[in-house]
Amino acid sequence: MRAPVGIHYSIHRTEGNPERPPIILIHGAGGNRLTWHPYIRRLAGETIYALDLPGHGESEGAGRNSIKEYAGDVLKFINEQKIQKAVLGGISMGSAISLTLAVNHPEKVAGLMLIGGGAKMRVAKSILDSVGNSDTFEAAVEMINTSCFSANAPQDLLRLSKQILLKTDPSVLLGDFLACNQFDLTGQLSAINVPVLILCGAEDKMMPPKFSESLRDNLPNARLQIVKRAGHMLTLEQPDAVADSLKRFMDDIPPRT
Repeated sequence: MRAPVGIHYSIHRTEGNPERPPIILIHGAGGNRLTWHPYIRRLAGETIYALDLPGHGESEGAGRNSIKEYAGDVLKFINEQKIQKAVLGGISMGSAISLTLAVNHPEKVAGLMLIGGGAKMRVAKSILDSVGNSDTFEAAVEMINTSCFSANAPQDLLRLSKQILLKTDPSVLLGDFLACNQFDLTGQLSAINVPVLILCGAEDKMMPPKFSESLRDNLPNARLQIVKRAGHMLTLEQPDAVADSLKRFMDDIPPRT
């Protein structure tokens, strides 16, 4: 489906408590909604929107160069769908977008699920240089993709993730990494008072567990789960663990009023 704001999305509804807030899933840099395993996108008893950000997946237009701009796109989507409050689930860059919305528009956020995130997300200069060079782009994607998974991840998952990255325009992927590199909410986390679920793969090389631990220590109402046998792409490697944790988390979210 496509929202008037231009964001392509999927929606899954099942019978459940109508007072539960909907979940909005936001992918990471160079990704699309398919980086969320179907187990998560189709969680029973929940209303779940999975988005393709501008320039990603089936959403047209250009990508953005800042997390704040992407957060603005998601806010427009929330308003167009007439959603009062939502639980935002973000992986990597998506977690930065979710945190930004929680800081700037707390009235729209009922809770957060942050996967492989941090209060800031510095990107190595070597990645920025190689992604921004057409001669080294494919090699850069190969390196980034491999770094996103645990040592024993199934090869079919690596192939799927690589296909998603290669379908993203190089300028969009570079813009995503530049946006992440500029992102920094250090010192603002204490303003986020909603319940927060933090998930991180034990073998995450892109955003190691120390960044998730720092989030837990600086968010007033956060819980952290480190998931074994998983890297940065936790949503593909351990979808059952993510879905189970999200379901338990939703059970603790206050109903809509």
